Amino acid sequence: CVQVLVGCDGVNSVVARWLGLHKPILSGRSATRGLAEYPDGHGFGPEMLQFIGQGFRSGVLPCSDTSVYWNYTWYPSPADGDAEESVDKMRQHVLARLRAAKIPAEALDVIERSEMSDVVSSPLRFRSPLALVRGSICRGGVCVAGDAFHPMTPELGQGGCAALEDGVVLARCLGEALGAGGHGSAEAALAKYAGERRWRAVRLVTAAYFVGFVQQSSNPAIKFLREKFLSGLLARVMVDMADYDCGKL
Repeated sequence: CVQVLVGCDGVNSVVARWLGLHKPILSGRSATRGLAEYPDGHGFGPEMLQFIGQGFRSGVLPCSDTSVYWNYTWYPSPADGDAEESVDKMRQHVLARLRAAKIPAEALDVIERSEMSDVVSSPLRFRSPLALVRGSICRGGVCVAGDAFHPMTPELGQGGCAALEDGVVLARCLGEALGAGGHGSAEAALAKYAGERRWRAVRLVTAAYFVGFVQQSSNPAIKFLREKFLSGLLARVMVDMADYDCGKL
């Protein structure tokens, strides 16, 4: 009987802690999100709208013909007051920041009519790329996947995608080792999985943090570079990170 434990227990993973991976660290940014329903249709096209302002980034993304998802990330500060105490206060905080940045009315309407999540806001955390390089992704018949492995900030939109990639690669490695005609061991299969996924995870976590830091920085020098030189680079990084083939099962 082959026994394998795959830790998919999220950013606060007990399995990752058992493996000795350093716990995720705070990025300094927080996020909130919501979903708006349009029973008669919303009129948005099949594309994501993204808005970047002074210390914040917001996006609007249609999920279907009648529902629209939105998100808002920012650097919390004492000037925010009690914005994080309730859903209503958080909504007003977000709307005030977006109105000040002259965001289009149709995007504001999405937030005004949405049912925000029960989590008013949450700090964004990520696992240090250095911890991923040096740490143990597997040990014996135990490994991690998804956010238990590579929690990242959301700028690339690749967190869930990377978890699916983990699943494909892990299943392939185990299948090759233990399937019909296979003569390998579970330990060797997990070691192969870790080898295939380690550097992909490092690149994703690093790129996500870099994109978020540059997009939301209020530093005058970084803002100048972002607006004059880095916007095209950031777009290419986001596309390149998404354009990835993890292979077949």
